[in-house]
Amino acid sequence: MIEIKNLYKSFEDKEVLKDINTTFRDGITNLIIGQSGSGKTVLMKNLVGLLAPTSGQVLYDGRDFVQMSKQEKVSMRREMGMIFQSAALFDSLTVLENVMFPLDMFSSMTLRDRQRRARECLARVNLVDADPKYPGEISGGMQKRVAIARAIALNPKYLFCDEPNSGLDPKTSLVIDELLHSITHEYNMTTIINTHDMNSVMGIGENIIFICEGRKEWQGVSADIMHSSNKRLIDFIFASDLLKEMRQLALKNEE
Repeated sequence: MIEIKNLYKSFEDKEVLKDINTTFRDGITNLIIGQSGSGKTVLMKNLVGLLAPTSGQVLYDGRDFVQMSKQEKVSMRREMGMIFQSAALFDSLTVLENVMFPLDMFSSMTLRDRQRRARECLARVNLVDADPKYPGEISGGMQKRVAIARAIALNPKYLFCDEPNSGLDPKTSLVIDELLHSITHEYNMTTIINTHDMNSVMGIGENIIFICEGRKEWQGVSADIMHSSNKRLIDFIFASDLLKEMRQLALKNEE
């Protein structure tokens, strides 16, 4: 579990995050949503240590990441898996070598065991025969699955995903969502997904934090959104007139 307490982040005289308090729970998909410039990317960067908060706490199972020493943070990051918006695979490495990369860096396993573990992770994301290929030889959706395999290679307790469906078609996005959702439950990870994808929000949003103008505006589950009275949330989720009409019709049919 990750807890954020009284988190503020400023850049010179601009306050980007303002008194964020929330909890990201184990074994479920936690989503951060909000408009561009709302502060959600800055929030995630504070969570993983790419940025330091101006004040406040980021607690990993009660351990304050902000107050840790450099060595403690390095050790802590070994418990984290990261999936980047662009997949961020190494073009010069094969699919198998990409998944082995964190194992090569942080584990003391033998080469044979590292290869075995990498193949297990690739099998988990349904890429059994992709070992010898290079990232440029596979589709964008397959690249994202390789990135997921790499992210879980070290059995992380915490998984961070920055716009994992960016650049993917709707069908492939659903595959990635289901994969992240099932892996989260299977490994009981604390998964945090930064997303603009409303299909993800409604499909796998087990704990959703809506950030607006640097503040936590709303928190709940996907089923709560349809009936929410929070105007900012509704305007964000149902941005178009057509979606607003569909929501009104759905609510009317429930009466």
